[in-house]
Amino acid sequence: MDVHELATYLGIPISTVYDWRVHGKGPTAYRFGKHLKFAISDVRAWIVQQREPSSPPRRTDRR
Repeated sequence: MDVHELATYLGIPISTVYDWRVHGKGPTAYRFGKHLKFAISDVRAWIVQQREPSSPPRRTDRR
């Protein structure tokens, strides 16, 4: 997928994709000439890595 498709898929502005690339935060990109492409498998793996850790279950009994 290209930068526009990635931005649409994630529901973010295109500029965010470029910002992430500059700061090394987004999924791995591949350059083909002047075009950036993202492998769908890399995007999915990156999404899984962004998952926030779940908080421990809250105790309902109050002792």
